[in-house]
Amino acid sequence: MDQLAALKVFVRIAETGGFGKASDALDIPRATVTKLVQDLEQHLGVKLFQRTTRKVSVTEEGRAYYQRAMQLLTELDEMDVLFSDSKHGPRGRLRVDVGSSLANIILIPKLIDFREAFPDVRLELGVSDRHVDLVGDAVDCVIRGGELTDTSLVARRIASFDYVTCASAAYVKKHGMPSHPDDLRDVHETVGYFSSLSGRPFPLMFQRNDEQIEVDPRSSRGLLLNESTGHLSALVQGLGVGQTFGFMARKYVDDGTLVPVLTEWTRPLHHIHIVFQRSKHESVRLRTFIEWAAKIFAPYDRQGTAFH
Repeated sequence: MDQLAALKVFVRIAETGGFGKASDALDIPRATVTKLVQDLEQHLGVKLFQRTTRKVSVTEEGRAYYQRAMQLLTELDEMDVLFSDSKHGPRGRLRVDVGSSLANIILIPKLIDFREAFPDVRLELGVSDRHVDLVGDAVDCVIRGGELTDTSLVARRIASFDYVTCASAAYVKKHGMPSHPDDLRDVHETVGYFSSLSGRPFPLMFQRNDEQIEVDPRSSRGLLLNESTGHLSALVQGLGVGQTFGFMARKYVDDGTLVPVLTEWTRPLHHIHIVFQRSKHESVRLRTFIEWAAKIFAPYDRQGTAFH
């Protein structure tokens, strides 16, 4: 039995909850995954998983074994990364996940510079607005907004984005300007955004001095989307009033396609982080990517400023 391979398979099954998912993540046949687990259980003399046709769950013995296995694999990975990368420079696979607007407007236009500077890094870029499980999806880091809730992960802020409340010039010509955020509840149509993870809509938020107002986009006639570039397209096409990142709207505001509204009201900045597992922070290729990404996001940082 290849005990190291069996350990890696065991850990991946425990984290993803399935033999098939472990097979996909590790890129090895399902039959090999099954055989390695069987051999490991026979070697240990205990059951590591309870398996039914619908579910795979870790046994009590499996949970205890998982903690030790993770400790060992993390140390081995850190040893390999430390000595390999320090000798050869950044190299190997790096999986990064990022939202669609950040990818298409900021990241991808600059990727040729990264490839030319670090040709031995094989970058795999996942582009979507869905929530990513770094461990279960075998992702090295994600670029995402909002607050970090998982204390086992590390987050580095690389930018803070401002918002602009806007509508198309055609929409304003037809429906007029809203004079107060409350108008978005019963007078105007809105273009809102909802979470691809929970399905929950995010409120439109307004702040003026000490006054704060939240508008549920479901309270108006309007449209909800769960993808950022589609959300911007709906605003440009005149489907209602909405809030989008300033860097996305700026060119449309400059050419008159979009018109800022309710300009005496602001919305708190949206902080963007690179998030990664603590165990991977010694990877030279990951550190190299983080430093590079921080530089290309820096021009979009609006900390201490507002849209203009």
